[in-house]
Amino acid sequence: MVSTGLVICSLLAGYGVYFNIYNKISQEEIDFDEWGDRPTRVDGVMNIMIIGSDVRSGDNADYGDAEGERPDVLAVAHISPEKETATLVNIPRDSIVDMPACDPKGDKPGQQAHTAMIGEAMNSGGVQCLWKTVEDLTDVHIDHFVSLDFVGFKDMVNAVGGVTMCIPEPVRDKKAGNLNLEAGEQTLDGEEALGYVRSRKGQGDGSDLARIDRQQDFMGAMLKEVMSGDTLSSPTTVNSFMGSVAESLTTDDGLTVSTMGDIAVAMREVDLGDVQFITVPNGPHPADPNRVIWSEPKATELWKQVAADEISGDPDEEEGGSGGGGEKEEKADPSEVSVEVLNGTGIPGLADEVSTGLTTRGFQPAGTGNPTGQVPPQTTVYYGSGQKAAAEAVAETFTNAATEENPALGETVQVIVSQDWVGFKASSGGGGGDGPGGVDVDSKSAADAKVDCG
Repeated sequence: MVSTGLVICSLLAGYGVYFNIYNKISQEEIDFDEWGDRPTRVDGVMNIMIIGSDVRSGDNADYGDAEGERPDVLAVAHISPEKETATLVNIPRDSIVDMPACDPKGDKPGQQAHTAMIGEAMNSGGVQCLWKTVEDLTDVHIDHFVSLDFVGFKDMVNAVGGVTMCIPEPVRDKKAGNLNLEAGEQTLDGEEALGYVRSRKGQGDGSDLARIDRQQDFMGAMLKEVMSGDTLSSPTTVNSFMGSVAESLTTDDGLTVSTMGDIAVAMREVDLGDVQFITVPNGPHPADPNRVIWSEPKATELWKQVAADEISGDPDEEEGGSGGGGEKEEKADPSEVSVEVLNGTGIPGLADEVSTGLTTRGFQPAGTGNPTGQVPPQTTVYYGSGQKAAAEAVAETFTNAATEENPALGETVQVIVSQDWVGFKASSGGGGGDGPGGVDVDSKSAADAKVDCG
């Protein structure tokens, strides 16, 4: 009788926790009837649209007064439990895309089919319109969506006790909550983490693509924190974590608390090296270099792999059937490459800007300055004996650059920026190479995230 009583009490307590979380989460009904045919769903696979909302109402009013609501972060999380892999594909918020017509919904006016930045779909027709837009563009079946606002993001970071990262350069950004971080190993609390992932002009080349790169690094560091701690150790700790962010969370009405818990617990079986981050291949939009357009056919091929559950896999694994029979080309790890940048253009501060851009891409800074000798006509990456792969990894991040051996150099790679400099490649990522599943895009894994500066 005592045992039965304890079981009943524990079940009642469990249901109490469940409904406490459930009642805090905002859920939105999605009407699929008006969409017509949708992409085919693959059994056993889950694709979740992740939204970092920039809504400024309520507690989020401290972060500005922008009208409406758009995705500050937009990604598709592809989870394949059978393969024990997960891939997060970031969609740049500056993407100019063809958007479908959407009916009005609630206080949203709806939209006609037109071409614009992808975030406008959410502002015009809510999450439902954004969901339809993503499915139309990618031909990937989206199963659920999860939206988190600024306050929810802070609560999530605080719930795991902060996230430890290696900050390569001091960061000062008044537009990101007066963010002020020193260089070195830092444990970021919720407020600092929010500023770090939102910071744009205060780091790197100021682009949204560079910001996505840092956000991927942060997500990798956070996964290390979560998966190495006790957050996923039991349903109780998972529920505790979910309860701390529930009030700032919005999902579709088909995504239950138990399903979210199942996903979280399933992630315990996934190795950090099998959690991949990819950015949709892209380049500057021909009509506006401040916007991006998806690069074809790479973008379509990437989404085909996601839709067919063929994206998951080891990015370092040689793709079979090539018939080449040769060895895989050596690739350098950016974290092991030290780069000195010399400004041969006369543009003030350009060496520091390029060095910071390389640092955000995982390379180690080794100083900046001006060349003392003749400046080459083309931006050139010089390397010493045995450092060719390191030089090529650096050159691959630039829109245009040559590599050349200089026997006088040691292990440090030297970049001389010349008058032909036009910036970094638009596609973000960790130094080049085939992505998961053999897709020719840049990728990085959660295991690559630098949580210490050693």
